[in-house]
Amino acid sequence: MKVFNFTIIKLAMCLIIGILLGFYYTISWKISLCFSAISLLLLFTSYIIAKRQFNKTIWFGFLAYITTISIGVLCVNFHNQQHFKNHYTKYIDLNSESTKSVTFRINELLKPSIYNNKYIVDILKIEDSNASGKLLINIPRDTNKTTFNVDDVFIAKTKISLINSSKNPDQFNYKAYLKKQYIYNQLYISSSELFIVKTKNRTLFGYANWFRNRINLELKNYNFKPNVLAIINALVLGQRQNLSKEVQTNYTNAGAIHILAVSGLHIGIVLLLLNFVLKPIEHIKKGKIIKLVLILFLLWSYAVIAGASASIIRATTMFSIVAIGMHVKRASNIYNTLAISIFFILLFKPLFIFDVGFQLSYLAVFAIVAIQPLLYNLFSFRFWVVDKLWQIFTVTLAAQFGVIPISLYYFHQFPGLFWLSNLVVIPFIGLILAFGILIIILALLKILPQFLADYFGFIISLMNSFFEWIANQNQFLINNISFDFVNVIASYLLIITLTILYLKRNFKSLRNTLIAILITQATFIYTNYSHSNNSFVIMNKSRHTLITDKKNKSLKIYHNIDSLSNNKMIANYKTSNHIKYTIEDSIKSLYVVNNKKILVIDSLGIYNLKTIQPDYVLLINSPRINLKRVIDSLQPKQIIADASNYKTYVKRWDTTCTKQKIPFHYTSKKGAFIISY
Repeated sequence: MKVFNFTIIKLAMCLIIGILLGFYYTISWKISLCFSAISLLLLFTSYIIAKRQFNKTIWFGFLAYITTISIGVLCVNFHNQQHFKNHYTKYIDLNSESTKSVTFRINELLKPSIYNNKYIVDILKIEDSNASGKLLINIPRDTNKTTFNVDDVFIAKTKISLINSSKNPDQFNYKAYLKKQYIYNQLYISSSELFIVKTKNRTLFGYANWFRNRINLELKNYNFKPNVLAIINALVLGQRQNLSKEVQTNYTNAGAIHILAVSGLHIGIVLLLLNFVLKPIEHIKKGKIIKLVLILFLLWSYAVIAGASASIIRATTMFSIVAIGMHVKRASNIYNTLAISIFFILLFKPLFIFDVGFQLSYLAVFAIVAIQPLLYNLFSFRFWVVDKLWQIFTVTLAAQFGVIPISLYYFHQFPGLFWLSNLVVIPFIGLILAFGILIIILALLKILPQFLADYFGFIISLMNSFFEWIANQNQFLINNISFDFVNVIASYLLIITLTILYLKRNFKSLRNTLIAILITQATFIYTNYSHSNNSFVIMNKSRHTLITDKKNKSLKIYHNIDSLSNNKMIANYKTSNHIKYTIEDSIKSLYVVNNKKILVIDSLGIYNLKTIQPDYVLLINSPRINLKRVIDSLQPKQIIADASNYKTYVKRWDTTCTKQKIPFHYTSKKGAFIISY
């Protein structure tokens, strides 16, 4: 494929390979630094030799790729904050219960959970020593009457704790997610334990947060509904913390959640608006250079105000390159532009490669560039309106080809009416965004007419109602689609070969497409076979008991929960394991799994069994028993306690098992108990 003939694209791919190697394999930063230095030296030597040779060799190119891979590994090590000399982990003992004085600055406001307000903070000091690094802060919502702002500095006497990994199979691993943002630990603290420190030092993100707060303060004077104000914040300012779960679900199920994430679409519209508004500057002396500088400054200012997320930085970098290309009047290849933006973003933020929004954005743009012209040329229409609607439809369809495989892998659902959502909204999203920016400017200047605010609020409410209607068409929303990573690779291989076959209808392209079809079929056979195992799992479910027994594609669930209809834990487990049949039942007193007996002792504390010697004893619902007597009587190989028990009971049982020298498994601490057979 000709696209891979561009050097910058090959270098970007090598950088990605290096980043993945550096992340998944422990390579010392000293080794990676030495290897990069040697590679650069050899590359420079090869360049000097190649300049003097008439017949070119492959060595310069080979060394360039090896050097780029080594730089990718070095980037991961260089940005790993745990390698910093004054990282906070150098001053604390995570296994100790002692508290230390921690000084930190609020860096980012996260979407609150049911029980806690969440913040990402930068560590400034541990006791009296200067320190660095990021932490996740959890503050109970009932103790935190006010919301903290970016750049607020606090001191707290507290203990830094580990972030818990996922406790159940196929559950979202929040610990791994935060690790990719260089966040390794957390604090649980009440607002009464925080002591604010007065400081005049402000960061760029602090000023951006102050500006966003000022905008919201002015907008509240115009009586916007909460959902409308939340949409304005998401659509224009890139802040989705205040979006209700209902609204976010509606946009997701309608296949339009990308509208609420400031990304390429929004940055591209802002660039067009700036290019139009600043057009008169071209007529003054050196006006074109001044215009370019202003556009770049305003683009990046908007990016910072909108939160500078991975997708925003990606889009702003790409459109900055486009703006420069427009200035020098050079028709830049879009593949080169994308590759350059990928290369420089990952050079400074290597772990952005794991950001889902980052991946979706690039895959969508690549698909639009490669596939949309092919789809658009399938039909031609005489009427301008119909032609434009067809163009929008093909853009939407091409983007879906680019993101469907990875969307199925991450989200396991497919919105069947995505084309209708985009066909209706995309033509107007530019006007809505421009209208929103105008509303904000007029509100800040205190000259916004109420009728204009009401009209904009009506448009947003209409858009919300439309997506709510789309989301409620449940028959078009396909949920719980089982899709593994090997399926993703095979799907993209098939899409690429089909695209090449359409462009080049020859035997080689046909052969490659048929091979891709066979590989795709093989991956589905493999995933079905790989999930045809049996497993008995005692899940970790707070205040409840949840046991699953998986046999091939069927799942039997034993539980004491009122309803499992909206249980994400079970839904994720069923989807990841390709479950087709489900049966629910009540908790049994005895289970036999692969000739191993599991005795369940519940709150009644009944266990007087003389004929059965269990291999495991499962304690549920806080039974009042003498565990030593149970162990002496039944002589099990292991004691298990799930999350339905009181913690004081569990602590006592743990001590007893330690004295009796018998293994003790507590699901809240060690995760689900799994027996594979």
